Amino acid sequence: MVPLESVLSIELEAALVRELRRTYERTNQRRFAGKLRPAVLVLAETTRRLGQWSRASRRLELSRTMVLERPWLEVIGVLEHEMAHQYVEEVLGVTTEAAHGPTFQRVCSERGIDARAAGAPAPSEDPEGDRALDKIRKLMALAGSANEHEAEIAMRRAHDLMLRHNVEHVRTGVAASYEARQLGEPTKRASGVDLDIVGLLTEHFFVEAIRVPVYMPATGEHADVFEVIGTHTNVEMAAHVFEFLRATAERLWQENRRDSRVKSGRVRGFRDKLTTEQKASTRDRAERGERPRGEAPPATEALVWTGDPNLETFFRARYPNIRTRRRFITLSGAHAAGREAGRTVILNKPVTRGPSGGGPRLLRD
Repeated sequence: MVPLESVLSIELEAALVRELRRTYERTNQRRFAGKLRPAVLVLAETTRRLGQWSRASRRLELSRTMVLERPWLEVIGVLEHEMAHQYVEEVLGVTTEAAHGPTFQRVCSERGIDARAAGAPAPSEDPEGDRALDKIRKLMALAGSANEHEAEIAMRRAHDLMLRHNVEHVRTGVAASYEARQLGEPTKRASGVDLDIVGLLTEHFFVEAIRVPVYMPATGEHADVFEVIGTHTNVEMAAHVFEFLRATAERLWQENRRDSRVKSGRVRGFRDKLTTEQKASTRDRAERGERPRGEAPPATEALVWTGDPNLETFFRARYPNIRTRRRFITLSGAHAAGREAGRTVILNKPVTRGPSGGGPRLLRD
């Protein structure tokens, strides 16, 4: 496969540089109140790091390979990360702290920037979350069982564990790090199915989501893409569910393509199933004290998710001018068949590749 950078025309290269400069200027206004003096933007021929700010030369470098091969939201994440370093040093005058010290962390938190933005795999900052994610993956792998009863039990326990982890996380009040990730590929217009899936993610998977504009260096065009925001554990699971449900929706449509009612209700049917199972899980554990083997006894009160106020604060800092828009649908007989098909959906094990899965994470400099 020919590297993308070797086939960019002179025109596309120039357009890319102009887009990076515009992105820098917009970010300066939006995140830093226009206080940054324009830096020298450089596309660096390096794969050792994704980005670097140099105070001496006033250069803000971005890896050419990263800019051309990774999702644009990751490119923006690296750019914002390096601009935060520039702000700390040039505007606040803090030069004696560690690169990712308390001032840098505060600047990022106040502006909704991922302070961990780093590209090489970095050590996890949430071992409890990693253990919960590992358990959830195993449970959801069991949900692929051909035995319907076994699959439903595994599914319920997986959701139970996700709920418990998030409730305990909020109760302890321990500061969490939040990250943003692109879901799917950029498109000019989102499909109704994708909109329904993202709605389900924000309702049941402890994340915030938004559709944002991105640039595509290979074509010089703009499009839009979904961004999901949350803790690493929750973003991992949300990304899996997004890809899984898209594939499942297509499969259900192919299996029932002669029944037009299925297409419009398949994802909403899954939401019905998920809501029912979560309610049943809470009720069962409160009334009978059941728990998966090896898991700590349930709290005396039912687990109730009331939201993560810190995530809400981070999201609002990241998008202070966002306007919420509700989508209204007409629930009629036309949705019944699709909903019924959706209720039979069982999650399989997580997808870990592609724009919504693994790959390089934003680099520490």
